[in-house]
Amino acid sequence: MKYQSTLLEDAIKKFYNQLNIHNPSQLDMREIAKSLNIPIHFLPIHSRTYNGEIIIDSRLPPEIQWEDFGHELCHILLQYGNQIININTLFLEYQEWKANNFALHFCVPTFMLQKYKISTINEGIYIIKNKFNVTDEIAKKRLNHYRNQLIQSNSKTTYWFYK
Repeated sequence: MKYQSTLLEDAIKKFYNQLNIHNPSQLDMREIAKSLNIPIHFLPIHSRTYNGEIIIDSRLPPEIQWEDFGHELCHILLQYGNQIININTLFLEYQEWKANNFALHFCVPTFMLQKYKISTINEGIYIIKNKFNVTDEIAKKRLNHYRNQLIQSNSKTTYWFYK
């Protein structure tokens, strides 16, 4: 089956290739932040970005810290400004949705996921959870995204939209 990657998947692959990261064992938030010159702090407060720095909640387990890192990194790399002051609620929700989607693909990059033979949903969740150090919830979401993109890539139906 062929797979048509999305622009986000392509951008994340390019990003990781530039950092010479090719395998899940190389996914280390401290090293990634260091290579990007982004300060990262582990404090007992909710994860967030502040003045171009990432704060990760030190009370969380490592897999949630990794997911939070992906989310907060999106805010630094792809979004700008204070998200609390003077921002439309719908736009704030949109930015949060984009950051969650980015984190999903950042934490479990497609080009790495494609290296694994996955036969069942349960097997896929197990592989993703253990190889990429994410929660069951994120593993399941990521597997669904991947499966849906695979189905879409192999769809024989062409949709035409007219005015």
